[in-house]
Amino acid sequence: MGREGSSWFTLRWSDAGVVLLDQRRLPEEEVYVTLPTVEAVAEAIENMTVRGAPAIGCAAALGVARAAHVSEATDVAGLHKDVEAACARLATTRPTAVNLFWALGQMADCARAVAVGSDPERLRAALLERAQAILEDDVARCRAIGAAALPLVPDAARILTHCNAGGLATGGYGTALGVVRAAHEAGRRVQVLADETRPFLQGARLTAWELDRDDIPVTVLTDNMAGHLMRRGEVDLVVVGADRIAANGDVANKIGTYSVAVLAREHGIPFYVAAPHSTIDLDTPDGEAIPIEERGREEVADFGGRPVLPLGVPVRHPAFDVTPARLVTAIVTETGICRAPYGRSLESLLKRP
Repeated sequence: MGREGSSWFTLRWSDAGVVLLDQRRLPEEEVYVTLPTVEAVAEAIENMTVRGAPAIGCAAALGVARAAHVSEATDVAGLHKDVEAACARLATTRPTAVNLFWALGQMADCARAVAVGSDPERLRAALLERAQAILEDDVARCRAIGAAALPLVPDAARILTHCNAGGLATGGYGTALGVVRAAHEAGRRVQVLADETRPFLQGARLTAWELDRDDIPVTVLTDNMAGHLMRRGEVDLVVVGADRIAANGDVANKIGTYSVAVLAREHGIPFYVAAPHSTIDLDTPDGEAIPIEERGREEVADFGGRPVLPLGVPVRHPAFDVTPARLVTAIVTETGICRAPYGRSLESLLKRP
């Protein structure tokens, strides 16, 4: 969800399955789908019913719990096998967002902690408890990110965002939009300029929808308008989320983020990345080592349900790009603000108790 009292939510557990707000149908329809199997959860991640790195991790955790819940195994050994299979399937869904693999690791660790020979219901309960904790913890981390970023957001700031890194992309509240929400709640008269974010229109369809629902001023731009507004002095800062942050501070985020960062540097505008610790991957040395997902032709070739390319003309569709650390002014996490040199500051951050 967004602010306290908002009526919508991104995802939650139910006895009938994992419940997701279908983000493909926003803003026209607010429809919740109930996914009864781990395969249904995996497909929902792949087809972007749920998207955004933290939300994908939360959905995967709930999917593992669901797999255990519906498993016909009568002992812990059998349940372990079903959990392993669930984790393996979910790990194939989207390669760039490291939060997915972090959450699956948490669930696998939880399963291993329940010994063979125990009551299988103990394992089912432990997995559900862990998945719920991951979801609740994500919301708390997003709120902490927003609080940590307050010194970076002046009153009346005009904040450019790219993609959707809000409540829809997380367990609730948001990373980049958590920064916006915290400033708004602190009484600062912020305004959001939301890049539409082709080709899936996460900014136009999703960021605008959730900010409008929460009464936070938002204006949508096409992606190619950002530089013009920066040159005219109409952007004060940029805040984006991330799908993976490498050990050296290179940031993978939705395609087009790199272009925004280059424009921000050219115009002397701060470029901030907001992300929880689970997005930081010290095992990936730099951006060149981050796997970049390539998605299908139809998301580029069709617009509004109509083809916009001649039949047979190929497209390229990398879903993410990498912004070099040298273009990042600061990385805001739930435990504080990191600045260059990121190789040192990120490692120090994750070693804190």
